[in-house]
Amino acid sequence: MSADTTTASAAWPASARQDTRLAGDLAMWLIIGIEMLTFGLMFIVFSFARMREPSVFHAGQATLDLHLGAANTALLLTGSWCAARGVQALRGGTARRGARWLWGAAGFGVGFLLLKSLEYRAKVRAGYDLDTDTFWTFYYLLTGFHFMHVLAAVLLLAGIAWLAPRRGWKGGNTHAPETVTAFWHMVDLLWVVLFPLVYVLR
Repeated sequence: MSADTTTASAAWPASARQDTRLAGDLAMWLIIGIEMLTFGLMFIVFSFARMREPSVFHAGQATLDLHLGAANTALLLTGSWCAARGVQALRGGTARRGARWLWGAAGFGVGFLLLKSLEYRAKVRAGYDLDTDTFWTFYYLLTGFHFMHVLAAVLLLAGIAWLAPRRGWKGGNTHAPETVTAFWHMVDLLWVVLFPLVYVLR
């Protein structure tokens, strides 16, 4: 390494060097990659099945409530915004403020789970279940798998929000909150793809 390179490296601010690191834990990013790949394959299979049975899928999609789906999208997007603000606050050294934002994110996640549960109940009461036809099999598998991920993300966010002021996670010590927030953003991104694919596209 040349003297000029060494000098430039030494002159580079420590805070700037910190900002180039991968936010969160590497293991979590590997999990996120596997989950994204799994959902991606499921989305592809869903699309092929829809091409084979377009009338069945159109009939099933026609019974879905777009307004409810849009409301759930808004809840998850707002939750992601809260989670990002929470990590930002923790990095700024305000653990309690960061915890409040994270609790807010978890709350929006709970809102999503409640609305989705109401939707499931309405569909089951209307006679639509896993065995109704191909569309409903995919509907319950895709949205149910995503539902479980949202539930896991909510529990993780709540745990981080509770621990943040007690563990002193602030400033440069935000590895755990960043890891959980990365998982939450993945869950959010998956719904942004799932919602138009299952509810909107014909």
